[in-house]
Formats: sequence, C-alpha cells, structure tokens
Amino acid sequence: MRLDIRHFVRVSSRCAQARLPCMNPFPDSDTIVAIATPPGRGGIGVIRLSGPAVPNIAQALLGALPPPRHAALHRFCDHAGTVLDEGLVLYFPAPRSYTGEEVLELHGHGSPVVLNLLLRRCLELGARLAEPGEFTRRAFLNDKLDLAQAEAVADLIDASTQAAARSALRSLQGEFSRAIHILVDELINLRMLVEATLDFPEEEIDFLQAADACGRLARLDAQLATVRARAGQGKLLQAGLQVVLIGQPNVGKSSLLNRLAGDELAIVTPIAGTTRDALKSSIQIQGIPLHIIDTAGLRDAEDEVEKIGIARTWQEIGKADLVLLLLDARVGLTDADRTILARLPAGLRRITLRNKIDLLGEQPERHPEGSDIALSISAKSGAGLELLEQALLDVAGWQQTEDVFIARERHLQALEAGARHLQAARAEVAGACPALELFAEELRLAQNALADITGEFTSDDLLGVIFSRFCIGK
Repeated sequence: MRLDIRHFVRVSSRCAQARLPCMNPFPDSDTIVAIATPPGRGGIGVIRLSGPAVPNIAQALLGALPPPRHAALHRFCDHAGTVLDEGLVLYFPAPRSYTGEEVLELHGHGSPVVLNLLLRRCLELGARLAEPGEFTRRAFLNDKLDLAQAEAVADLIDASTQAAARSALRSLQGEFSRAIHILVDELINLRMLVEATLDFPEEEIDFLQAADACGRLARLDAQLATVRARAGQGKLLQAGLQVVLIGQPNVGKSSLLNRLAGDELAIVTPIAGTTRDALKSSIQIQGIPLHIIDTAGLRDAEDEVEKIGIARTWQEIGKADLVLLLLDARVGLTDADRTILARLPAGLRRITLRNKIDLLGEQPERHPEGSDIALSISAKSGAGLELLEQALLDVAGWQQTEDVFIARERHLQALEAGARHLQAARAEVAGACPALELFAEELRLAQNALADITGEFTSDDLLGVIFSRFCIGK
C-alpha cells in the first residue's frame, strides 16, 4: 500500500490529520526509452527517454545538452560520430516534466529503420526499453498525475468517439479527481469531529446534533449520487455496449447489421443458415460506441458448421449487454422464438424488432410492451432506424450532457462501495442508540473506497494491471 498526502493518520488524540511529503519512488531509477509513435512509416517519429541518465545520453548522442523546454535542431550520431538522423530535440529537466524525471524527446524522421537505429543507440548509452505504460506510471508515482488522470491518458488515446475523447480530456485535466477530492475532504472533516468525540463518550448525542451529522451525510450522499451519475455516463462513452443480433434464420439480422454499419459486411441471401459465424462491427450513436454482433440463426441444425456457429451465438449472448431479437413481421412471435427467449440469461436487456414491414406496407412504430421495447422496422429500406437508435440510447440510459467525465468499471465499483458505506453510516446515526464507533468505521471505509479512485489507497498489484494495458512509449 502507498501513502498519499491525503492519507488519514490517527495520532494519540485521534483527531489529527497528517500530510506526508511525497517521496521520490525512483531515487536511483534507471533510464527508460521507447518509440512513442505508432508502428509503420510516417513523416515524424518520436523517441522518448526518462530517467537520471538523460543528460549523459544527450551529451553523447547530440554533442551537447539542449536548452530546457526549447525545440532545437540537432544531428543524432552513433559512437563513431556518424549521423543517424537529424531532427528536433526537446529537453525537460526534472521535476518540470511529464514523468517528474529528466525527459528527452527526439523528433526525427518516421522511418522504422531510422527509429530503430536511434533506439539501439540509446540502449548502447545505458537506457533500457520501457514497459507498457511505464512513463505514465512514473508520472503517477512522482505525483504528476493521480491514478484517475493516468487512466484518462490511456482512455484519451483509445477514444473511439469525439464525445469519449472530450470526456477523457476532462478527466485528464482533473475534473473527476476534483469531484472525488471534495467528497473525501468532507468525509475527513466529519471523521475528525467523530474521532475527537470518541474520547468523550458522554458527548456523543450532543455531538451528533451539534455537528448536524445527519444533514451532512445527506448532502454527501446527494453529491455522491451526482458523481455516480456522471461517471456512469462516462463508462458508456469508454466501453460502449455489446449488442447481439439474434433470431431465427432469415429474419433480417445480416441486413440490419449492414444497414447500421453503412456497409455490406454480411452476406445476405434467401438461403437459411447463410451466416455461420459471428460478424462484428462498431458504430456510434450520439457519441456512444455500439459493438454490433451478427450471429448465426438460432434453430435445430443438422449441419456441423452451422451447429458451431449457433454455439458461438450463445457464447456471444452470454457476454452481451443487450440483445436485439428480430422477428418476421409477417409471422410474428413463434414457438421457436419463445424457446429462444426462455434460454436468454435472466436480466439481459432486450429490444424486440418486427422486421420486414416493407412487405406488409406498414409504417415504423414503437409498441408498448410493459418494461420491454418493441419496434416495427424494415432493415432493407431503413424505415424505423431512427426509432431503433433512440431505443438503444434509452436502454443504455444515455443523457446528452457536456459535463461527463470518462470512467471505468473499477471507478463505478468504488463509487458504489462508498455509497453503500455512507448509507450504513446514516442508518447507524438514525437509530435510537447510535454507536459512534461504528459510525466512524463506516466513514473510514467510505473514504478508503473513494480514495482508491485517485490512487491514494492502491495496491502495487492493481497498479501493475492498470499500466500494463497502456501502449509502449506512454
């Protein structure tokens, strides 16, 4: 476990808050290097170095240490003085750099051959290859970024929509972290009062009234609910929805996939069982990534290949957030469709689509079916696609807003845990005989859960998992 400046420390009075200085986790760290631009040819290629040996490597490679934070034109030379490349150099002395260490960036030509020659030269001069996410991990450990901001770096790189990119940028700029810190600070202040009161048991009831404990907890709960709502929207932008098209053969699943994707991805024929394997396409609706999966028609098949396709269909259904059940509008819901519905996992969200209304001369419409959604559409003509898009947003719970920050599943779990402990704390003080010790413990657990988001109470194992998913060079 690592301590952060926000770590709450109990002292003898049990009401003091200590602020611990940030220690450099790399007092004798090695120097790392990586190609920071994507593989392949390009106009510019960037090599990034970070660590204490950067000044020495710069001297050997460039012949001089560049001026700090100014782009300078240099030749990059090997051990014999032969020029490997020529380009711009940026030098960022510690601690005013991305990682908090000495950082050097070489902006040369984007030839893979040239970049590898430069990389090899840096390795000869004492650097080692960086691990995935190691630059950003060092930035986190050197308190240049908190953990939520560090994760936002990867989310910004991986953003598949403009809305996701904007939300990731808000998190990178600290908006999510500030919202969490406000909640944590409120919890710390309330905990300080509680801890001080524990030494005077006869004052417990008076304390709860004087400190407005119930009112403060209610306000905290409302603030946390707002943050959870914003984070939930951000999770949608980050991960999107897994949507699986299911139904009997020849009900129009492949036609719908082609219509949604805007391309002829799937083969469409009148022959039942044409689709044998899962076909995937990603689209976006109002910034929400939707991963659409076309599957083999569900029926009792004799063909071995088709049987394998049907088995894979059920595998995809098991991983889905939502299924679109397609029916032939001319036939309606059949016994075979009811069999499919009976096999669906409990709680799996569903939209029923009456397809092929163009053959009946009907207009697209939304049908009331209790809590479920049913639509009449035509995948062939595109009629009703607007209704389907809106239904997908409704099921996802999307609300158009500009104050969403990107979030991950672990953030939502931490927020849920914090809310659970706050509710337990409220229940404790609302009782006839409130136990202040239990009240204090629930507040502590709520604080720890929320602090885990920004990395104030985070295990090294979790850090390893998070940063291993970054790209090399970042």
